[in-house]
Amino acid sequence: MAASRLPPGALTLRQFLRRQQVLQLYRKVLRALRDVPTEADRQQLKEWAREEFRRNKDATEEDAIRMMITQGKMQLRELQRALKLAKS
Repeated sequence: MAASRLPPGALTLRQFLRRQQVLQLYRKVLRALRDVPTEADRQQLKEWAREEFRRNKDATEEDAIRMMITQGKMQLRELQRALKLAKS
């Protein structure tokens, strides 16, 4: 059995790719929040998003992380639709 060449604490390729998905989702959420018309609502939603990501930052179970990403994408689409309707 060959010894791992990865340093202790290094991410596997799967973990690295999942992390990139999470960061991409976070950035998309923050960008979408720029379109919220009132500053107070924008700040409140930004704090909510930050807290959701912080609360789940230590999740390690692959299925749970995948589910959270899927839910986050659905919530992002919902937010984008609501903002689009508000503009019309």
